[in-house]
Amino acid sequence: MDGLGHRLRASLRLKRRRGGSRQDNLREAVKEPERAPEHCLSTFAGGQHFFEYLFVVSLKKKSSGHDYEPTITYQFPKRENLLRGQQEEEERLLSAIPLFCFPDGNEWAPLTEYPRETFSFVLTNVDGSRKIGYCRRLLPAGRGSRLPKVYCIISCIGCFGLFSKILDEVEKRHQISVAVIYPFMQGLREAAFPAPGKTVTLKSFIPDSGTEFISLTRPLDSHLEHVDFRSLLRCLRFEQILQIFASAVLERRIIFLAEDLSTLSQCIHAAAALLYPFSWAHTYIPVVPESLLDTVCCPTPFMVGVQMRFRQQVMDSPMEEVLLVNLCEGTFLMSVGDEKDILPPKLQDDILESLGQGINEFETSEQLNEHVSGPFVQFFVKTVGHYASYIKREANGQGRFQERAFYKALTSKTNRRFVKKFVKTQLFSLFIQEAEKSKHPPAGYFQQKILEYEEQKKQKKSREKTVK
Repeated sequence: MDGLGHRLRASLRLKRRRGGSRQDNLREAVKEPERAPEHCLSTFAGGQHFFEYLFVVSLKKKSSGHDYEPTITYQFPKRENLLRGQQEEEERLLSAIPLFCFPDGNEWAPLTEYPRETFSFVLTNVDGSRKIGYCRRLLPAGRGSRLPKVYCIISCIGCFGLFSKILDEVEKRHQISVAVIYPFMQGLREAAFPAPGKTVTLKSFIPDSGTEFISLTRPLDSHLEHVDFRSLLRCLRFEQILQIFASAVLERRIIFLAEDLSTLSQCIHAAAALLYPFSWAHTYIPVVPESLLDTVCCPTPFMVGVQMRFRQQVMDSPMEEVLLVNLCEGTFLMSVGDEKDILPPKLQDDILESLGQGINEFETSEQLNEHVSGPFVQFFVKTVGHYASYIKREANGQGRFQERAFYKALTSKTNRRFVKKFVKTQLFSLFIQEAEKSKHPPAGYFQQKILEYEEQKKQKKSREKTVK
């Protein structure tokens, strides 16, 4: 393990380099960032471009043997006159895309039936910024046996529901002709990404159908627009989700196993979303390509998804302190053993009680997302929501976090024990670094919940005084 761990650590420290192999570029695209992103995927206000690229990735037979190799067969837009740094970045992206669109290897055969799959992957740049690949894999129109292909949209924006609808439109046009995709994507590229709760309407012409108007609406509550909790709830019990959350909070190594790509990517995004307002800044691969399976031997924190066909390879790999989650059977195949003891018992009970209330009564995915996320946000409100009061400002405006006074302010011993560990994580450190730079707490969803909680405490104290 030492040699393999050393090689992987070295690969995680790679800088951009020209002319590297596809394997090198792939490792570089998913490595742990040297610094965390300055924003999480859910904080886009609107006004920027929807996407950077659209690719079609097809399987082409290798010149030798019977295997197929994923290859980019369509790209929009084509970039010209790039600066050297931009060209290197594009080469690295183009090298990684095919392997993430077909992460399950090269052993394919023509098919007459294949279930459509919608999934996503994340590529991390050396500066910590992330690009998301939204993918639709299916059999193209036609008769007889065919090979599946993938439509892949690359964007820095996290909004899975919106991009799923865009992929529907791309797929519909591709069945007619590749040429019909161009005006639609050009119109989308020229449109500004809407602010939360707003709609952008695109005008698009389709041969034999005429002009269509396509409305793309962004959810009003933007901090959950990049996630759908339904798959996670179908696969696991509340108690298991809580243990995964506990492991993630302490930045441990977590592996998800599932048969299909859709379940893997949806569940891993959902698990990461439970950490809001904190952002997972370590190795994060929703679907691990076969060529990167040795990632599971990495000694640093990671959150990855692996297809079930590679289960034995994962189980046979030298791993330490990992939580291995079987999404197909709803079980933990490996665990550290203390997952139930990481979080304060009273707060665990609060989360489970809230999750269980009216879980089957929600009509929309947005309502369900809010119901599932809410108790975990409330957990952070109760444990670290007082952070702003312990950032002391110097004359130049720079803040300094008073760590010891911060956790000693908690009256509950179990809460204090947990927070003393949590403040040592990169999750918390990066959050506090941003807070130290800002003169005022961010006016976001988390701050809103903090203010609501503080008001509830004031009202409770007032009622208690009245009773006395």
